[in-house]
Amino acid sequence: MGGCRPLGFLLGLPFALVALVISVVGCVIWVFGTVLSCLCPCCCCVAGLANMAVSLIKLPIKILKCSTDQIPC
Repeated sequence: MGGCRPLGFLLGLPFALVALVISVVGCVIWVFGTVLSCLCPCCCCVAGLANMAVSLIKLPIKILKCSTDQIPC
């Protein structure tokens, strides 16, 4: 985040809070997928589930970066 973009940070904060809740759901999915892959390693859909969960976990950072990049200095 740039030093001259506090407005973008403040505008993106509500969306980042919603994304934070979604990332908690992603953490639960990731833990469930990890346990499921340990119990039955032949499930190939678990890898896709884990990748989706990791992208949900990274969502708040992506939203804050996007919102701060949209506001010019």
